[in-house]
Amino acid sequence: MKRLAAIGVHAAILLAVAFALYPVLWVVSLALSPHESPGAIPWPTEPSLDAMREVVLRTDDEGRYLFLMQTGASLLVAFSTALVAILIATPAAYALSRFRFVGKDASQQALLATQMFPGVAAAIPLYLILDALGLIDHLGGLTLVYATTAVPFAIFQLKGAFDTIPRDLEEAAMVDGATPFEAFRKVVLPAARPALAVTALFAFMTAWNEFILAATFLSREEIFTLPVVLQRYVGEHRAQWGHFAAGAIVVSVPVMALFYWLQRHLVGGLTAGGVKG
Repeated sequence: MKRLAAIGVHAAILLAVAFALYPVLWVVSLALSPHESPGAIPWPTEPSLDAMREVVLRTDDEGRYLFLMQTGASLLVAFSTALVAILIATPAAYALSRFRFVGKDASQQALLATQMFPGVAAAIPLYLILDALGLIDHLGGLTLVYATTAVPFAIFQLKGAFDTIPRDLEEAAMVDGATPFEAFRKVVLPAARPALAVTALFAFMTAWNEFILAATFLSREEIFTLPVVLQRYVGEHRAQWGHFAAGAIVVSVPVMALFYWLQRHLVGGLTAGGVKG
């Protein structure tokens, strides 16, 4: 009976893995054979890198490699959003976790209220603000827009992580002669490193994958973010699914690399804040 149960569990796991990998294999097959539709078993009959080459090496009238410029724009916006979120949210979350001050509860409720509405709901006022600041069609303006949603989420995530770090550690450091800032920098921040890594990753992915606001605020092709670029391959009258699949694979590479680099922090960071004590 135990052997049959083990066989059943392994069969279920294999089935789940196959179910999860099938769409990925279908996209890879479509990218490697852009002129034919994959069958029930997604395997390219005549594999070719033509679609991948045409996507990555596409140039404009001036001979500039557009896709490389657009990848750089996406990386700049995503990393800047993550950096802004961490720099603003870390001291704010620490203050909410450690100190008592007037308006603390009201500020937390206000931050929570901002998470109840999607970012696209504020597209019109954000557009008017960016227009007044001269930041329409500018990567800095898009970064600020993404930060409006990334910062509140980062504050709540990091506050939960700081709540789990005992105050005794800071008090012990201050007894040994450390200032409150040194205790925060040398004791609290290293202990909260997993939560910081995961929070930065979530902020990065939010900016990396967002489409609607990027398509609204950007009009110059050379600074399009990659989701906007991919959408251009699927038009009203023509759909280049092979190029879309090839672009989707290339777009996924930085995220997979970042996940691999931060994987040792993911489990600890995702569970930080879940238990207090």
